[in-house]
Amino acid sequence: MKIIYTPESVDDLKRLREFIARNSPNAANRIANYLVVGIGKLKTFPNPGIEVKKAKSDMIRDLILGDYIIRYLVLKEIIYILRIWHHKEDWSKMWKNY
Repeated sequence: MKIIYTPESVDDLKRLREFIARNSPNAANRIANYLVVGIGKLKTFPNPGIEVKKAKSDMIRDLILGDYIIRYLVLKEIIYILRIWHHKEDWSKMWKNY
């Protein structure tokens, strides 16, 4: 399986990292690494996430990593990382396109 990050998910990672780095650059690096490693595990096990019932596709899932939610789409041999957010954020905006 191949993992592709959408531009939105890359922006999400940057936003989260910058927010955390304001108080702790070390924590920002640690959490960013934690998320990337956790997402990387999808290559081996692509379906551990929870199916998103309100999504337009039944192939969209949410992976929970600690306090973070990774929304992704599995199509054949490719996993698209759609969005990434902290569970305390307003996640309703994540529904707009998916």
